[in-house]
Amino acid sequence: MGWIIALIVGGIAGWLASLVMNRDASMGIFWNIVVGCVGSVIGNMIAGPLLGISGSVQEFSIVGLVVAVIGAVVLLGIVNLIQRGRVR
Repeated sequence: MGWIIALIVGGIAGWLASLVMNRDASMGIFWNIVVGCVGSVIGNMIAGPLLGISGSVQEFSIVGLVVAVIGAVVLLGIVNLIQRGRVR
């Protein structure tokens, strides 16, 4: 049951992050879920040592969602920097 909640919360976090970073049109539901779940890991690595908080996408909480969105925004920012360097 925990992985279903992780997929749902990860998808919501990835979608919110894609809205913040103006990438919503280029991402589908699969990539929203991937970005949200990976963003949760990145967010916990950032928020844990700096703020002393952590959240999990396996248990729905507002803190976990906020941490996942922050991590997903960081991840999309890194992807934007990498894609900006490529020749189009």
